[in-house]
Amino acid sequence: MPAPRYPSVPELVAFARALAAHRPDLCVLKEVGLSRAGRPLHLLSIGHARRAVLVVAGAHANEPTGGSTLLALAHRVLREPPLRADISWHFLLCADPDGASLHTTPAPRSLLDYHLGFFRPAGPEQPEWSPAVLPPDRLPPETRALTGVIDAVRPYLQVTLHGTDLGGSWVQLTKDMPGLAEPFVKSAARFRIPVETGASDAAGWPASGPGVRVMPAPGTELAYPSLPDDARHSTWYHAHRYGGMTAVVEVPMWASDLVDDPAPHPDPATAIRRLAHRLLRDAREVELVLADALPRLHGADGPLLRAAKWGLSLVPGLAADWIRTPPADTTMAYVGSVDAFGRRLPLRSAAMLLRVLREADDRAAPGLERLVTMWSEAFAERFQARWVPLEHQVEHQSRTVVAAALEAREMSR
Repeated sequence: MPAPRYPSVPELVAFARALAAHRPDLCVLKEVGLSRAGRPLHLLSIGHARRAVLVVAGAHANEPTGGSTLLALAHRVLREPPLRADISWHFLLCADPDGASLHTTPAPRSLLDYHLGFFRPAGPEQPEWSPAVLPPDRLPPETRALTGVIDAVRPYLQVTLHGTDLGGSWVQLTKDMPGLAEPFVKSAARFRIPVETGASDAAGWPASGPGVRVMPAPGTELAYPSLPDDARHSTWYHAHRYGGMTAVVEVPMWASDLVDDPAPHPDPATAIRRLAHRLLRDAREVELVLADALPRLHGADGPLLRAAKWGLSLVPGLAADWIRTPPADTTMAYVGSVDAFGRRLPLRSAAMLLRVLREADDRAAPGLERLVTMWSEAFAERFQARWVPLEHQVEHQSRTVVAAALEAREMSR
């Protein structure tokens, strides 16, 4: 029997169409917009209640678990009438179908497999993040489709399904949800998924419980001020105009217990300074390959190359942020999360540049492939990566979504 794999966007649409045909009394599937390349964005709605939950999958092309989770949630809502008794559920099947078409590892066997098919767009091209870096009149159509759905549905809760390549699970909230941490932690423990207690994505954010962070209020200084994408200007806050909130549920493909250690780090300043220097060094290696190959690429400026350049552009400011102001949250878990982030950023840029060079049959491709291989294997070895079975990724993310929906419903009464 073949191993479970992540469904493609056409497969997601086919599954949703079959559900809508099977239960037309409860399900409606409709197009809600087109991507920049003309691919349709689909919304599956289940139930008729005024109070609504919106679930968004595929906001980041390299985080494929969300599509599988969305399908599992849709089936569960149909199976369990109490879940739709006073809630309608709306599922945006993929927020970025163009990006999904470029991330080409639906069933990776290793971190190297994952990176050889890697794609994640530059920040201005990401549907959820573009409002943080672009003026309103330049937002991509995927972002306008997503905010249009929020305007139409007016969810009391939006849940966006995210993931990480290697690490643990955590939740980011735009408003506190005190009752979520307990079911979240219990679910993670059931499936042997580490809880990422010091996620660098949420550095300095208030903790609602283990692995659950609340985004800071507007005007609060961020831990990494150089990064252009401020979550408080993302589509996550669009639901607030209707009294709603957003939960971002992250789940790993490979787990590492190094991000689940709450013990204080003995010398965080030295450790983070060392990681910052390694980040600069690794990025420089990729930049040298890019500078050498660019004149031979004849002005190529596709999404892979744009994304590789954008990732490299973040490195100097981020390294300076790390060195200048180590956050107060200097646990072993936090330093481990920074270590992973510092490996991830240049590796992703190298992987996307490698795809460009291979397509051009450029002479620099073999050398860069050796670098991507070495970094992927070192990443897995350093963090003692262990694959989280896909069904466990999905079940944990699904349980967390349902717990958040029920908890937020009680809060909104």
